[in-house]
Amino acid sequence: MSARLVVLVSGSGTNLQALLDATGDASYGARIVAVGADRTDIEGLRRAERAGIPTFVVRVKDYETRDDWDAALAAKVAEYEPELVVSAGFMKLAGKAFLELYGGRFVNTHPALLPSFPGMHGPRDAIEYGVKLSGVTLFVVDEGVDSGPVVAQAAVPVEDDDTVDALHERIKRAERQLLVDTVGRMVREGFTVNGRKVTIP
Repeated sequence: MSARLVVLVSGSGTNLQALLDATGDASYGARIVAVGADRTDIEGLRRAERAGIPTFVVRVKDYETRDDWDAALAAKVAEYEPELVVSAGFMKLAGKAFLELYGGRFVNTHPALLPSFPGMHGPRDAIEYGVKLSGVTLFVVDEGVDSGPVVAQAAVPVEDDDTVDALHERIKRAERQLLVDTVGRMVREGFTVNGRKVTIP
């Protein structure tokens, strides 16, 4: 029995595409049952539609408050009964209602080795700080910004002549691989979240 995944996107959907490619193999252990977004007319939604996967859009501006939007997003995701929700470049923070439903079952990636360089500019901050290693983190989303328990990480060296774009591109390649590999293990083998420790047997 394949695990049910809902994937949330905000842009081009390259991480989504990596998951679409992986879930095309029955041995992966999961299938994407819906793709949601906070914006219309994005490539991520088109990727899902080309793959024949249902899509939905829940826009912040269509709701009076951010809490109302969060509750609507949670309700829409719940319609698809996912075992795991994956943020694949989803650029909105989940709120209380969403985390009440999916806390411990909602994962996201970040282009740095957390807890270093959280926030919107991980690759830039890594270069400005002068670190020799950056990378990508897959983590369980909590109430904070890039502060949840770490599931997996992959290191990416920072070259002496790196630009932000060049480093970010190498991190994104590592990110897609880490996301596919780790989500596959999570759905096939199970996982537990105990405080800040995430264990995949």
